[in-house]
Amino acid sequence: MASVLTIRGGVPLTGKVSVRGAKNLVPKAMVASLLGNEPSVLRNVPEIKDVDVVTSLLRLHGVDVAKDPVSGDLTLDPSHVKTAQMKDIDAHAGDSRIPILFCGPLIHSIGEAFIPDLGGCRIGDRPIDYHLEVLRQFGAVVDKREGGISISAPKGLKGAKLSLPYPSVGATEQVLLTATRAEGITELSGAAIEPEIMDLIAVLQKMGAIISVQTDRVIRIEGVEQLRGFNHRALPDRNEAASWASAALVTEGDIYVEGAVQADLTAFLNTFRKIGGEFDIDDQGIRFRHTGGKLSPLVLETDVHPGFMTDWQQPLVVALTQAAGVSIVHETVYENRFGFTQALVRMGANIQLHRECLGSVPCRFGQRNFLHSAVISGPTQLRGADIDIPDLRGGFSHLIAALAATGTSRVTGLELINRGYERFQSKLESLGADFDIV
Repeated sequence: MASVLTIRGGVPLTGKVSVRGAKNLVPKAMVASLLGNEPSVLRNVPEIKDVDVVTSLLRLHGVDVAKDPVSGDLTLDPSHVKTAQMKDIDAHAGDSRIPILFCGPLIHSIGEAFIPDLGGCRIGDRPIDYHLEVLRQFGAVVDKREGGISISAPKGLKGAKLSLPYPSVGATEQVLLTATRAEGITELSGAAIEPEIMDLIAVLQKMGAIISVQTDRVIRIEGVEQLRGFNHRALPDRNEAASWASAALVTEGDIYVEGAVQADLTAFLNTFRKIGGEFDIDDQGIRFRHTGGKLSPLVLETDVHPGFMTDWQQPLVVALTQAAGVSIVHETVYENRFGFTQALVRMGANIQLHRECLGSVPCRFGQRNFLHSAVISGPTQLRGADIDIPDLRGGFSHLIAALAATGTSRVTGLELINRGYERFQSKLESLGADFDIV
């Protein structure tokens, strides 16, 4: 039976939480271990569902994954990598989209890969066409089968000159994981350059890869015949840090986020301050707090790094419902990311969605019938409601709204939050939230 979280709102969140390795890096670094000819060690690993999924998938493919009971560090040994059955991959992958990134490393290791039909959060189309086209340009043969796709490379994978129509993080990861052991040189134009991408490059360089990041989003990879293992500490999760910062703002609280790094949160910190929040930075983390005054409305556009990240948008929209005036948020990364606002409107928020690009410049979703701009009028008093979580970031945003609302909220679909937020229930408890779960 699914768990139900009952939240009694109106209590400011105060105290300290810690963030560990980034959800958007750790599973990819685990996949990278397949490329090595010796064990790898990954440190600062969070206890989240995505790590469990990749652990299961690696074990299906013969990788020995051992977890240190004290530190939580993972040792990943690919010495006996093997083919796995598609039905087993499908059963263990669940709604994760991570299996697509196994393709390049598995082709290098055993000559073939199978991926099931993929799931993921319902925030936009996010097709895997980029991935499959990338693999084809490396020389892979892609065969569609019932329930999934078979990918092989009878003549081996060769370096390629690639250009992405949009700086997709997933497609950039696919290129990096495939090109490092492909024969020849690969040049990728239009690459994503998020901090998690740069950390994955650091992992691969430790393994012996030759990768340079050039100007104008160009990444150049010189293929090598073999790679060794790595020993790496994952960068902290900037998205979780920003989520807790928004929680402090919405509940009029004061939260110290241990592990938050200023350099990875520059765009968020600027916006947080413009709204009316305040923060203090030290070597161990960042303290986020509501100053007690009115919050200010603003105009905001999401963008790829170094812009304002799309994953920061949803928790911040909850904060903007409490700002005094009209705010505009233009989502340019995922076309359907405002679906979570329906629950906020039921809770009393004044949010209108528009198909037009309500930003400084038109985006790729303009004139395409997507509700990708939001007008938020505030402040409004949020009221408790029954909520079924739709996706990871939207779900955490619903939690924040429930924590700030008057009355009681009942929240279901918690397994989606477990995908990317480590021990979020115990963290809420430590911050003084009033809730129970059955």
